[in-house]
Amino acid sequence: MEGAFLFTGVGLVILAIALLFFFISRYRRCPSDKILVIYGKTGGTSAKCLAGGAAFVWPVIQDYQYLDLSPISIDVDLQNALSKQNIRVNVPSRFTVAVSNEPGVMCNAAERLLGKTTQEIRDIAKDIIFGQLRLVVAMMDIEEINADRDKFLANVSTNVGNELRKIGLTLINVNITDIEDESGYIEALGKEAAAHAINEAKKSVAEKNRDGSIGEALAMKDQRIKTAEANAVAVEGENKAKISIALSDAARKEKEAEATKIAVSAEKVQQAKALEEAYHAEKNAEMARAEREKASKEADIIVQSEIAKRKVEIEAEAEAEKLRREAKGEADAIILKKQAQAKGLYEILQKQAQGFDEVIKAADGNTRDAVLLLIADKLPELVKTQVEAIKNIKFDKVVVWENGGNQKNGGNAAGFLANMYKAVPPMTELFNMAGLELPSYLGEKTKKEKEKKKDNEKEKKN
Repeated sequence: MEGAFLFTGVGLVILAIALLFFFISRYRRCPSDKILVIYGKTGGTSAKCLAGGAAFVWPVIQDYQYLDLSPISIDVDLQNALSKQNIRVNVPSRFTVAVSNEPGVMCNAAERLLGKTTQEIRDIAKDIIFGQLRLVVAMMDIEEINADRDKFLANVSTNVGNELRKIGLTLINVNITDIEDESGYIEALGKEAAAHAINEAKKSVAEKNRDGSIGEALAMKDQRIKTAEANAVAVEGENKAKISIALSDAARKEKEAEATKIAVSAEKVQQAKALEEAYHAEKNAEMARAEREKASKEADIIVQSEIAKRKVEIEAEAEAEKLRREAKGEADAIILKKQAQAKGLYEILQKQAQGFDEVIKAADGNTRDAVLLLIADKLPELVKTQVEAIKNIKFDKVVVWENGGNQKNGGNAAGFLANMYKAVPPMTELFNMAGLELPSYLGEKTKKEKEKKKDNEKEKKN
């Protein structure tokens, strides 16, 4: 009994130790360069994100993955971006991004980037950067982009950073390598600025030289005056020497004046050349602007004309397609109608042929008797037709003038009616005209009629 209790106690201890190790193995620590993403049953949110620290991951109902916080460098070679002045520029640049560890943005990264490779994240971010960089260039003038780089970088950082935060990334650094344009507008602006700086420097040097010359002349003037006064007071006999000195000074001053004149002339010449170069640079810049405006207007006109031309072509194609479909519909309707008529006629003829076969079978295969049977079927209609020929004659309107004489065959009125009735062909004549002979069971010709017929035939032969 004691052994059983001992075995049970040892088993419970082993089970407790196993459970302890199991729970320890589910306790996950997050390194400082990663984000721990716990997903599954997380209390109503899509995931639980930890930047540093540790958390317990429940088995079965939860699982985990890591997001790397290492920076990702992206080269963006933007080509032919359209600026606010409709000038296309090239902006090669390098962006450095990383998964954000901000509390709200980490959930975006867990929802949109978890399980993706570094290259896939780089491609997604590159597409966003391309679009926002084009947008920033389109909202600024060339002068702003070229002169105020800080403003340009601030706009890029703001736009790109806001869009990257939506997918859980943060913008670390933006480095614009250079900005170029195919039209040479930026280069013309640089030459204009350089010419302006050179002119300012030359002007400053000339002013300093002028001030130095004036100061030197004033100092020499004071020196000469004081020396002359001292010589006049000290030795009056040195007047001749002073005259010689004065003459010498006059000659020297003349030379100095000539030298000053040459220097001033040279300075003016240099200033004129600097102004000429500045005017030339401004002229080139204005010509570049004019060419750009001309190209823009021509492009607008060409685009509008192409749009109008394409619209006319599309309308013509649509009208042609409509006519073709209507014609095809009418042709199909006619064909279907003719096919239906032909099918109906075919059915009628087929049924008639079947009926004829049945009649021939009823006549034991004798086609002549079969034709007689068909004619016998139509006898009521033939008799009705004969009756209809004289039925509607109104005898109350027939006036016959006669002398009242007694004739062999009756009066003129009786003869008129008899002759009119004879005008209606008898049944036997109808059969004869059809090339047939009335069957014996439908009636026979009288002997007198037969003889009369023979006499008529003999008279025709004679």
